[in-house]
Amino acid sequence: MITIQNADKALKDYYLDAVSAQLNEGVSPFFSAIEKNSDDVYGKDAKIAVVRGNAGNVMAGVEDGALPAPYSNRYIDVTVPLKNLYGTIEISDKALRASRDGSGAFVNLVNAEMEGLISSAKHNFQRMLFGDGSGRMCKIKSHGTGGNYTVDCVKDYFVGMKVDVELASTSTLNDSKGLTIIAVDKAKNQITFDKSSIVDNILNGYVCPSGSIGNELTGLKALFDADTLYGYKKSEEPFVAPLKVDCMNDLTEDKLAEIIDRVEESVNGRINMILCSYSTRRRIAALIANNRRVVNSVDARTGVGVVTVNDVPVYADKFCSDDEIMFLNTDDFRLCQLCDWEWLEDEDGKILKQIPGKAAYTATLVKYAELICKKPCGQAMLYNIKPKAVTES
Repeated sequence: MITIQNADKALKDYYLDAVSAQLNEGVSPFFSAIEKNSDDVYGKDAKIAVVRGNAGNVMAGVEDGALPAPYSNRYIDVTVPLKNLYGTIEISDKALRASRDGSGAFVNLVNAEMEGLISSAKHNFQRMLFGDGSGRMCKIKSHGTGGNYTVDCVKDYFVGMKVDVELASTSTLNDSKGLTIIAVDKAKNQITFDKSSIVDNILNGYVCPSGSIGNELTGLKALFDADTLYGYKKSEEPFVAPLKVDCMNDLTEDKLAEIIDRVEESVNGRINMILCSYSTRRRIAALIANNRRVVNSVDARTGVGVVTVNDVPVYADKFCSDDEIMFLNTDDFRLCQLCDWEWLEDEDGKILKQIPGKAAYTATLVKYAELICKKPCGQAMLYNIKPKAVTES
C-alpha cells in the first residue's frame, strides 16, 4: 500500500541516484568534459588560487652566483559565491490516493514527474553554461497586439515557460513577474505572454526564467562579453581577458587554425574543444570538405561524432550564437559544487511536503555550484562570422 511515508522513502532510496546520474549525463559535450568536485568549496563560496601567466624564476646561472628572487604577485585569488539550483516535482493528493493500492500506478506517476524534471533541468543547466549569470535570455524590442512581443532571439524559449521581465527602467511593475509564454513564432522572433495588459512598459526589458534574475551560473558569456570577471577588470588584468578576434564576416579554415595557434603561442594554452551553433558547424564542415579532408570522427571522451579542425573537435550547441565561435581548453574549467543533486529535507528528514493551501505534495532537488575558469586568457572567441548580407543596387 502506497503512503506518504513509503513514497518519501522511494524518492530518497530509489530515485535520487538515478535522477542525479541522468542530470549529470547528456547535458552537453562541454559539461561532460569539465571537472566537477567539491575540493575548492569553503562554506558558501568557491575559492581557487590560480597562477597568473607563465612567468617564473627558473633561470640559468653561475655555480656560485645569486639565486633568482621569488616572482611576486604571481597568483590571482578567485572567490565566488555558490549559486543555488533547484528543481521541483509536484504530486496531487488525488493522484497519490488513486495509486495507493497499486505500486505500478505509483511508479508511473512518479516516473512522469521525474521525466519532466530531468528534461527541464537539463535544458536550463545547459542554457546557464552559456549565459552570463544574469538569467537574461532575450531582449524585448517591440510590442505587437495583445500579449505578442518581438524579441531579438527566441532560441531559448518554449511554450509554457514561466518568466520574469527585468525592466530597463528602475520603476517597478508587478505585471512583469510570473508571466507565462503561451506561444512562440521563431520565424518572426516573436513570443506571446498570457497577459496583454503590460503593453509598452516592458519594452527594452530582458526576459529571464522566473526567479532567476542575477542568480544563475557564471557561464561562458560572462567569460567573453562582461567587462569584469571574478571581481577583476579585464582592461586592467590581462589574465582574466580571453582572446577575441573579429572575423570580419569572412570565415576561413585558416582563421580557425590561426586562433588555435595564437592561444598556444601567446599564453601557452591548449585548445581542445571548439563550440558553435549547428549552422556554423555545418559551415566549418563545408570549409574542410572543400579541401578534400576527412571531416567526421568520434571524440573518445563523449562518444559524440564531431568535425575537427587541426585535430580539435568542433561541437554544436543550441545555445551558441550563430555569429560566434568559442575556442576552449576544457581542462581550465571546473564546476565547484557543495554537493551533487540531493533532495531538500525538512527537520524530520521528510522530502515530500504538502503545499500550503493546496491538496498536493512537492519535493525539491537542490544543487549548490558555480562554474569557474582557472585560465580565462587561455580561451578565445572568433566573432562576426556571418557573411555580410548582399544588398541589391
